[in-house]
Amino acid sequence: MLAQITSCSVLGIHGWLIQVEVDVANGLPTFSTVGLPDSSVRESKDRVKAAIKNCNYKFPNNRITVNLAPADIKKEGAGFDLPIAIGILEATEILKRGRDGRYCIVGELSLDGGVHRVNGILPIILAAKEQGLTGIIIPEENIAEAQIALDGIDIIPVSSLPQAVEFLAGLPSSTAVFSRAPLSEMANTTTYDVDFAEIKGQQHVKRALEIAASGGHNILLKGPPGSGKTMLARRFPTILPAMTLDEVLETTKIYSVAGINAEKTTVFSTRPFRSPHHTISDAGLIGGGSIPQPGEVSFAHNGVLFLDELPEFKKHVLEVLRQPLEDGEVTIARANMTLTFPARFTLIAAMNPCPCGFSGDRRNRCNCTEADIKRYTGKISGPLIDRIDLHLEVAALDYSEMSDSQRGESSREIKARVDRTRSVQEQRFADYPGIYCNSQMGARLLEEFCRLDSSSAQLLKRSVERLGLSARAYHRVLKIARTIADMNMAPAIETAHIAEAVQFCRHEI
Repeated sequence: MLAQITSCSVLGIHGWLIQVEVDVANGLPTFSTVGLPDSSVRESKDRVKAAIKNCNYKFPNNRITVNLAPADIKKEGAGFDLPIAIGILEATEILKRGRDGRYCIVGELSLDGGVHRVNGILPIILAAKEQGLTGIIIPEENIAEAQIALDGIDIIPVSSLPQAVEFLAGLPSSTAVFSRAPLSEMANTTTYDVDFAEIKGQQHVKRALEIAASGGHNILLKGPPGSGKTMLARRFPTILPAMTLDEVLETTKIYSVAGINAEKTTVFSTRPFRSPHHTISDAGLIGGGSIPQPGEVSFAHNGVLFLDELPEFKKHVLEVLRQPLEDGEVTIARANMTLTFPARFTLIAAMNPCPCGFSGDRRNRCNCTEADIKRYTGKISGPLIDRIDLHLEVAALDYSEMSDSQRGESSREIKARVDRTRSVQEQRFADYPGIYCNSQMGARLLEEFCRLDSSSAQLLKRSVERLGLSARAYHRVLKIARTIADMNMAPAIETAHIAEAVQFCRHEI
């Protein structure tokens, strides 16, 4: 007999419904799986067979064919174990449906019939809801992540194969449906264990970081070792606006697909802060694999990507950052598929001025030759540097600053100003979907919202000619000036705003 079970696979960060067709026919006992399964899917036959027998169900001694449709989509993972087992029991009439409705089924089986968690449960649930399914049967271990599932679909957690069978058979003892907590409550749980008040001095750097947070600008910190570059960068997320519900959902989907930190954190309501080591590969940074998986730029989506010791990264690794910095997404092409992952983040890069780190330092002697410094900074290409909005020198602190017992402004105080500035931009871009801050403005929006009076235009003209700024750098100055004007609640860009914006613009490292 033939049984059809609805399951789901994940491609990129989106769920795709898969029809699991199980045919049990007379013939020599064989078990074949077709429909582009990977090795983990093909191995499911052994797990399914042992689980069915160990749960005291009869495993058919017939020819079993499992088809995963559509057949042109690559299937991977152990999440098809449970639907295949249910299909076999239904095809052999051991299971007779007693419950109306169409249910999606996912879950990995252990040999004793237990159901274990799968990655990507959130996009799976969303895909099932979009297709109008009645409910979805998921592993009990995925309950916490399923809390942010949208209304309109029943979520049935099971811990064993018999539990799933009893539910589908309509037995009243197994009809419990999980009820989620409101997403709005879970999205307001942002906490940090660091604060800007802990940083001594560096007022000009704090000002630049506030501008970066207010307008969504990328920033490069350049200074000697111990000047506080890493400390400043790690506190940057504490002044960013709270994540919206859509951002929480989108970020959680990425981490759900990758299975990162799934046991500790189920809802990612805190903006991500990713700090990969400089030995990372281009696939680790941008994403990759035979079936593409997200990389660090996608894990930093809606948050911060911090690249410490920037020149120590391999040059070809840094070059792959160009597309996500420009487009806010990364496209990975393979022979059988092309997937796009979101990658809209704020880049914070930190570097020393030279290999020894003490070039320009008044208290330490630099032993690097000019050739050493050129070779060190030459790893960073001009096009990449041109995509970083704010360039800042971070000087070493003197004794009076380090010993000062007075605490500076807290992150909460700075964040209040950032929130106020972001609200101005939200109103400005209300009619432009996908645009939420000044750094995302294109040429058309720059013409509309960054008009200059004659004095400001003259100052910008002299700056462009003297510094040799590119067209991208020219637009960058306008965006930063617009952000500074918003921070001052100024309706138009003034000369002072242009002057401050130009200070952050550097044409060389």
